[in-house]
Amino acid sequence: MRRLFAAAAALATFVAPVVAHAIVVERVVAVVGERPILLSDVRYRSKPVLLRIAAQTPNPAELASLEPEVYKETLNRMVDERLVEIAAEKAKVSVSAKDIDDAIAKIAQRAQVSVDQVVSEARRTGLSEQEYREEVRRQLLEGNLVQLRLRGRVRVTEDDARATYTRLVAQIQKENPIEARILALRVIPDSTKEQEKARETLAFDLAKRARDGEDFCKIVTDYTDDVDTRTTCGSRGAQPFAAYLPELQKAIASVKPGETAEPVHVGEAWLVVQVAKATTLPAFEAVKDAMLERAQNEALDKQRRSWLEEIKKQTYVDIRL
Repeated sequence: MRRLFAAAAALATFVAPVVAHAIVVERVVAVVGERPILLSDVRYRSKPVLLRIAAQTPNPAELASLEPEVYKETLNRMVDERLVEIAAEKAKVSVSAKDIDDAIAKIAQRAQVSVDQVVSEARRTGLSEQEYREEVRRQLLEGNLVQLRLRGRVRVTEDDARATYTRLVAQIQKENPIEARILALRVIPDSTKEQEKARETLAFDLAKRARDGEDFCKIVTDYTDDVDTRTTCGSRGAQPFAAYLPELQKAIASVKPGETAEPVHVGEAWLVVQVAKATTLPAFEAVKDAMLERAQNEALDKQRRSWLEEIKKQTYVDIRL
């Protein structure tokens, strides 16, 4: 087995000898157990993240400077996934095709869209249907293992929930968050000039309708291409002002709470932005159950990290990137 692995590793790092300046066409960037992770795998898995960054960062030099960090984060995630796979094999835990189908159906149900629309959204981020299903499989596998190995280690009390609430309130007050409701009209790649102009015209028309008093949430439901926020009035919750893209910051700063800004073009989409009116923070009792769940998830994530470190200590891991 070790000889076979050595041969595979040698092949993966092959350099063409006939080129004056050798170019590495492939190399092993990590080994987990006896299984290598190739640079091409890391680049491929990083593609959706880089596509999102490219849509927000039109400067090629800035994008290039971010690539190494994206690759490192992706590789670390892939190493964790391999560790989970090893633990799953030992525990004889697996995920069936039906499990994946059911999970995707639940995702669609929560978003109030069809399964085909969920898959289409995955394709838009750079994933094929098979790659998306594989991502869901990995998440289910880890979730099943967490339930099996870690649930018994986690106990949270009301005091834990109150501490989580206090910490969250302090963080929110410090960040001075703003809730921006965003309607996204994507411009399909390779669109004609007429099609691009039609999307722009629609964006300005929808912004005018919102300013004229039409229900912005209804407009979002009817027109947005962002399935994740179709049922939340275009909102992903309050965010620090600095967390928004520069184009969105300008749009947000140009209007008062409750008003709708002129559309802005960001990446491959026209965005119509409405700033939600400021809301007071709820009392602890009103969000007690949510804080208990948050405290539970935080404690579980801490146990998960410790669990992965335990597996890592028992497994040969060599990271070379």
